[in-house]
Amino acid sequence: MKLLRILLVLHFPVFLFAQTPLRRSESFFGLHFDFHAVLEDTLIGKTLTDRMIDSLLQKVKPDFIQVDCKGHSGVTSYPTKVGHTPKRFEKDILRLFRDVTKRHGVALYLHYSGVWDNEAVKHHPHWARINAEGKRDEKKTSLWSAYSDSLLIPQLKEMSDYGVDGVWIDGDCWATEPDYCATAVDEFQKTTGIQEIPKKKSDPNYAQWLEFHRMAFRRYVRKYTDALHKYNPRFQVASNWSFSAMMPEPVDINVDFLSGDTEPLNGANQSAFQARCLAPQGKPWDLMSWSFGYGWDDQVFSAKSAIQLSQEAAQVISMGGGYQAYWTQHRDGSLKTYAYGTMADLAKFCRERQPFCQNTKPVPQVGLLYSNTGYKSEVTTVYNTGDGKQSPMIGTLNALLYSQLPTEILQEHHLLGHTKEYPVIVVPEWKKINEHLRNELVEYAQQGGNLVIIGSETVKIFEKELGVTLSPTTHPIPFWGFDNLITGTKTTYRPFQLLSGTQPFGQWYSQEDTRFAKGPVATVASLGKGKIAGVYFNFGEQHYKRETYVGRDFLGKLVKELFHPNVEVNGSKLVNVALNQKNGTTYVNLINMAGNHANKSIHANDEIPPLYNLQVSIKTPRRPRQVMLQPENKPLPFAYKNGSAVFVISKLAIHSIAEIKL
Repeated sequence: MKLLRILLVLHFPVFLFAQTPLRRSESFFGLHFDFHAVLEDTLIGKTLTDRMIDSLLQKVKPDFIQVDCKGHSGVTSYPTKVGHTPKRFEKDILRLFRDVTKRHGVALYLHYSGVWDNEAVKHHPHWARINAEGKRDEKKTSLWSAYSDSLLIPQLKEMSDYGVDGVWIDGDCWATEPDYCATAVDEFQKTTGIQEIPKKKSDPNYAQWLEFHRMAFRRYVRKYTDALHKYNPRFQVASNWSFSAMMPEPVDINVDFLSGDTEPLNGANQSAFQARCLAPQGKPWDLMSWSFGYGWDDQVFSAKSAIQLSQEAAQVISMGGGYQAYWTQHRDGSLKTYAYGTMADLAKFCRERQPFCQNTKPVPQVGLLYSNTGYKSEVTTVYNTGDGKQSPMIGTLNALLYSQLPTEILQEHHLLGHTKEYPVIVVPEWKKINEHLRNELVEYAQQGGNLVIIGSETVKIFEKELGVTLSPTTHPIPFWGFDNLITGTKTTYRPFQLLSGTQPFGQWYSQEDTRFAKGPVATVASLGKGKIAGVYFNFGEQHYKRETYVGRDFLGKLVKELFHPNVEVNGSKLVNVALNQKNGTTYVNLINMAGNHANKSIHANDEIPPLYNLQVSIKTPRRPRQVMLQPENKPLPFAYKNGSAVFVISKLAIHSIAEIKL
């Protein structure tokens, strides 16, 4: 019997010892593949082999992979019994992917297009969304149609029967648009009492019309999520970009994880923003990079290097989330084997940092408000990127991060009841915020907190507290600056008069010279036990459009007038800092943001100049036992002065973590 066991082990080692796939909540690194099959793809499976998939999993060792099953065309890349397929297949690639991933103990998820399904609306015109002109949409399904019950849910149950671990539903929230079908109109009229249906932003009740569609979208996601969980409790569901920057709402649906895929260009800065929108939502989450630069106009693919992708990954994992990268499949569903080396190098980068990043939580420092109320009052879409309404917030975030200020993005539901946890809260250019939160912010400052209010309209919400008298009108300014620094601008400014005790900060100028100062652009005033600063022009908007060192240093210095962050980094402005903790250990993430990643004319690069001799100071309650540089596992000599550990990082390549052991 003992000899038989040995022979079995030698003959079937993989099958005997294949590990159970990790749940998404346990996963850290994955790969995404898709090709959006179309009816003309009649060679699916032709060159995809067991060995090709096996080689990928052996070399890269991901926690999970996601593969194509149905893209926006509505055509499946496996032989479905429910929906629409090409006329023939060379092989069932879904079965092949499942068999090989199961042998390796790697979780398998499927890329599936939800609201967007061309074939569904072609074969079932009554499932189509109706636009404001009364025409049927040729791509998007109606949330009030039978599409979910008749196709989406049955098809996903069919996929569950393959034994896959879950689904990543694409083309969902961001593909949802206002629907003027009779059923939607009737429900809106009955539930709201509004009889005249708005068709554009300027029409009365358009905001209510959009909010009605948001309710319908959440109902649709809740329905398919609950149906799939009932059918298979182990099946995991995510709706791409739901409860993210595109859908800034509390998570009220039992999705298993949150996820999104960033735009292919300027990926490092995008990842910094999007990761901070997902991180506080209270669900397992990950963020995906496109592995290639891609212009939407010319549609040219340019493969990114592992170095470029690592910089994007660093922004994600430094916020405690998981990371995945996206490669397209060939039209037959096979994989691009030439890229396995890049995938493996990227995986190695992430795995080395996993012990010091996964499931860490931010130490509260700077809270940047993402106003759900303000966002919804301005956008013209149901969900999506917000018609550029997020740009001022992103511009403000960039100035904070490149001032080495650890910053979280917090929606109204994150901040309500939790303002006192943050040493400083920044309110960017929102014209409206939740009234309860507005009152709590004032109380927070009066009890010792610090507020920064930015924007020619936003300052009106806090006029009394800012210690100024605002002008009822605004005007453009051509130049502004501080500390003998000047930069040009085309932005809106609201004049004001200082009241007693309020201090000016910065100036605007009628000409490009400090001799032509016209008045301050910002103020700092006491508010109870705390402080409040005001910026009276649209700083974030202009910094997003035309980033300058003057803008960066202006906001960094203004914020530091109010508080001293727990961590300070000197030696380069190209460092982004994320300050985290887990199990009593503090982690100072230092990300080198040098390089030309923000140049949208450069799609792919393979060099990030290292940074040298960074001086780091971190406040600690007592002298640390040890400071380690990770993942280098290198002890760092440090001095302990005035409650801070002070040390030097001689070289920062892309992403290193100072591990502070107390």
